[in-house]
Parts: sequence; C-alpha cells; structure tokens
Amino acid sequence: MKIARLALLTLLIAVTSHLALAADNFAWDSSGNGMLSGTYNFREVMWRYNADLHRVAIYGTIVFDGNGGYTLTSRVMDSNNTSPQSFSTTGAYRISASGMGYLDDPIRPSSGNANSTVWGIVSQGIFIGSSTDDRINNMFVAAQAPASAPTNASFNGNYWAAAVNYPSTNVSQARDMLFPLNPNGQGSLGTVNLNGLVGTGTTAVTQTVNNATYSFASGALTLSFGGSLVTQTLIAGDALCYLAANGNFFFGGSATGWDMIVGVRAYGGSVPADALKGLYYQAGADMTPSGGFPTLATYYGAFSAGSGTIVGHQRVLTGFDSTIDYLPFDYTYSDLFSVAADGTHDDFLGIHNVVGAGGAIRIGYGNGSRLGINVAVRAPDFSGSGVYLNPTGVANAASSAPFTVGVSRGGFIALYGTGLSSTTVQNDKMPFTLGGVQVLINGRQAPIYYVSPGFVSAIVPFATTGTVASIQVVNNNVKSDIRTVRVKDGTPGVYTTPAGGVGFAIAQHVQDNSYATVTAQNPARPGETILMYVNGLGDVDPPVADGTPAPSSPLSYAVNTPIVVVDGEQATVGFGGLSPTLIGVYAITVTIPSDIAPGNVYIDISLPDSYTTEAQIPIGASSSVNQAPTDTGLLRNRIREKPAVQIPGTLRRFPNR
Repeated sequence: MKIARLALLTLLIAVTSHLALAADNFAWDSSGNGMLSGTYNFREVMWRYNADLHRVAIYGTIVFDGNGGYTLTSRVMDSNNTSPQSFSTTGAYRISASGMGYLDDPIRPSSGNANSTVWGIVSQGIFIGSSTDDRINNMFVAAQAPASAPTNASFNGNYWAAAVNYPSTNVSQARDMLFPLNPNGQGSLGTVNLNGLVGTGTTAVTQTVNNATYSFASGALTLSFGGSLVTQTLIAGDALCYLAANGNFFFGGSATGWDMIVGVRAYGGSVPADALKGLYYQAGADMTPSGGFPTLATYYGAFSAGSGTIVGHQRVLTGFDSTIDYLPFDYTYSDLFSVAADGTHDDFLGIHNVVGAGGAIRIGYGNGSRLGINVAVRAPDFSGSGVYLNPTGVANAASSAPFTVGVSRGGFIALYGTGLSSTTVQNDKMPFTLGGVQVLINGRQAPIYYVSPGFVSAIVPFATTGTVASIQVVNNNVKSDIRTVRVKDGTPGVYTTPAGGVGFAIAQHVQDNSYATVTAQNPARPGETILMYVNGLGDVDPPVADGTPAPSSPLSYAVNTPIVVVDGEQATVGFGGLSPTLIGVYAITVTIPSDIAPGNVYIDISLPDSYTTEAQIPIGASSSVNQAPTDTGLLRNRIREKPAVQIPGTLRRFPNR
C-alpha cells in the first residue's frame, strides 16, 4: 500500500478540528459474517496480572452460524482451579467485509452495558485475535474443523511449530521455542529437536525428545512428548491440539496448562525469496522478562510485505505491573526482511519467523530479549465490479499503515479500489467534489486531494466522532459499498522520500532560516532544530474548518502534544500542529538531541494512543563541516513499550526493541 501518487506532496497532508457535534451513530459492518461460518476448534489463553499472574485457558468447539451468533462447547483451565472444567455458552460476533471484527469473549462474558470482546481477523478459515481493547492480555486462535474426523493419516509430512508457555507466576519459568515436526501418518513423530529460551536471562536451551508420538480422538490431536516440565525443559507431557480443515495449520496447548502452540506445514523444497508477499493478518503475545520487571504484550493487526520491506500495525496492550493502568495503543512500524531457503527470517521485534503453507501462513517465536509467539495469515484477495472500494483499501496516507490501524480526525487517508473515478485529477484546494467523485465518512463529505480510477486521497472530516468510521466513495452518483474502520484519536505517520512511510522523513533546516531540505548530503545535525511534515496528529486548537488553510496567527496546535524520539532518545518538540497556510498538513519542529551519533537513524512519533517507528533521518557530524552520515543499515533503538516516556494522560511503557 504505497502512496506513490502523493509524490513530493505538493501539500503533504493534515488538518483537524474539535467541532462539538452529536456522536456518529454507525455500527461496525457485519457483511463479512459469512466468512466466519461453520464448526471451528479454538483455544484462548489469558494471562492477567493482578496480585499475581492469573492464567486461564479455554479450548474446544465453537459453531458460527454465519449470521452473527455462535454456540460454544469447551473446557476451561483456570489457575485458581486444579483441573479443567466443562463450559458451554452462546455469543455474538460481527465481521466486516475485510474479515476484521469482534466476538463476545467466552472467558469473560458481557454483563450489563459492558461488552467483553475479542477483536481479530479471519482469513482462510483461521481467526486470530486478542482482547487488548478490553485491557486483557490474551491470544485467541480458531480454525475451521475438518469435514470428517481426522485420523493419524491426516497428519503427515513436514511441519514447523512454535510455542510459548508462562507456566507459573515466576517469570523465570517462562519459555518459548521453535521446532520441526515430521508426523509419519501412522502416529509417530520420531525424534523432535527443539530450540528455545527459558527464564529472565532468556537462556538458550536445546532439547531432544525421542520417540514422540501423536494420536487423534474426538477430532482433537494429541502430541505426546513425555517427561515433565523442569527448569531446562522446553516442552513435556501432552499437548491437545486441533488440525485445520486443509491440514496446513494446527494449534493448541496443554489441557491443564496455559501455553499456546501454533504449527504450519513446511513450504516444501527451497523457499523462494518472495514467499512472504502481500497483506497478512497477525496476532501474538510476547514477554520481556528482564529489565527490572516483566512486561507482557499481546496484540492483533496486519502487515504488508514485499520487496524485502514490511509495513505493519499492532493493536497492543502491555501489562504485568499492577500499579499501572495500561491502555491499548496502536503501534506502526517498518522492517527489512530476507527469507532464507528454509523459510525463516528474523525481525527487529526479536521474533524468529518461518513461512510455510506455500507462503499463506507465518509463525514465529521470540529468540532475542523476549519470549513470545506470533501467527500471521495471508489476507484474502478481494476484487469487485463497478465503483469498488477494497475492504482492506484504507491506509494512512503518510505511513502506509494498513487498514487495521483505523483513521483519525483530520488525517489524510489513501483509498484503493477500482472504478473509483472516471478521470485522474489533483486539486490543492481540497474541494468536496473532485472529478465527479465524493468521499463520505459517516455520511459527511470529506475534502479530496486526488482522484483516479484506482486511488483516492481525502481527509477525514474534523467532526467525525464515535469509534467507527463508515467510508464510501461516490463516483458520478454511483456509490461503492461502505467499508468500516476504527476511529482513533491519533494515527501518526511521517511523510517520506520515497513516499510510503519507509525512507527519509521530509524535513527542512529551519534553525538557519534556509528551509533547505534535509538530505544525506545536507543532513540534520545534533542540537539542530528541523521542521518535519507528518500526518494524523488528531484534534487541534484552535479548530480549522474542513478543507481550509491553517492559520498563521494564532497557530493551530495539536491538542495532544506529540512526543518525538530520535534513535531511541526523546527529543525536544517546539511546535506540533497544522502547518500555516496549508490545507491538511501537520508539521513538527524537533531539536535533534546533542548526543546523537552520525548515521541514518529512526525518528518516531508518540501520541497518547499511538506510536509509529518507520521513517529515518540522516544525522551528520556536530561540527560545521558538511559531512554526510554513513548508511549503517542497522535497525537501532527501535522501541515498543519501554518505561521511559511519559505520555500526557497515560503512562505507557516502551522497552527497547
């Protein structure tokens, strides 16, 4: 989802306002309910810190009726009990055309006006998600059950498996692992060689299990490893798992524990370099067990992968410190990757991933300073006729963050589809109708910058309220289907060269009044103040009307002052708000910390409900000599939840990534 059309950004993008209107009354789209239909097996594990680590695992069968209702039959293993208990319930769910949506959380039923939900995404008969929005650290995985009961012969071939286990309140007992499985179709797994990490020091551990076996009963797959779980053991005993309908995926965990296992059929032969390509839905959990106190993070979201670059989003909840009232936030990031011939690749988040199932599924485990698990499933290929807005075709116009991040008031968005316009037109004055095209967001007309048959760029109206944005494109009075995304207070992104959020930030030297562009040949310097152009800072004061230039006096400041982090160090922000005289363009003045070493470093933006780390900026030597920085190629000081940055109104924790 690159925004090549916005090239040099003749105006870049941004605006916001604070108009006090009645709340928008739009519900989440349910047109994708049929994507979640039939009998699924599922496992949900909750890790919740109160006085100690409260752990609950629930697993069994869930039948979706395709119309928004489900029936569940399960077993529950609560750390407050000594054995699994039977549990049955009914609930509701709502899935949009993209496959993103939510279901009633079976672990914590809704009561009164309080809804307990698992947000997630479905594709290829697999649903993955988390209850991060309800401030609960958990991970939910479900997969469509085979049409007929699987047998030993159903599980045959080469697989990769990843697992995470937080077996006690003592984080020194936490562990994760990755291992190949080679079921022979007759009940034998043979010798299983595991590699993983254990404990607060994330000690590398290897384990060999001889004569491992498997069997099926009542539709469930039992993996038998034998032995018992001790300090330097990665896995032991039996794991109750479920095989997906197509046999390419399995998942589960101990019937009496709180672990999570995910597995994928190996690619088959040498894995091509472009095996990881396209849009993927993801969910996961990871723990940083060291650094003074443990930090657990659970999340769901999406990422796009291609040409060795990932642009991703995670809706994250951190936990484990009972003195902190943690809030979920949106984390957008970029990463470079290279898939090896065995399908593996490492990412800057400290996850060792492996691509399988012909590139359709990726799993991973924490192999660095964290212990965790991740599963990602390739999104469906969407297409349509007429005026067609792709269900996943709503992106941040600066960062290219995928649709799961949502939109914010005044933020520039990129809309993708077919037949969106009958012509190609750009207008810097941002009219509400351009080339016969209108964009409606919760029924309000949005200012439009650019239209073409496959791409439209517009600004989210400032009066958009509520938690859901209903987006529709109208081409010469012909309407597209409505697409829904979440509404957030901020969706920060940095405009870059090249466009798309991954590259050098579009910035200018202002301290010398030259306003020359910051480049590798004319880099920013330690102690210097620069002007950087960004998107998605949210509401501003004083308000600015839709489609009108921002004032020069008084300046229109972002209500939530952005925090800027340069190479892992918080920088001084002077101004953060709408760029004077421009329509829809946010800007930030940033003083580069004086101790930043020369090089191409990441420049991040934090708001109370969001954090982005994608763009870089070249830093030169602090002397007056015009010395270009070296391109180290290193991903330095990337952060997600460390106890260092205090956000106004919320204390969030960002450990080094």
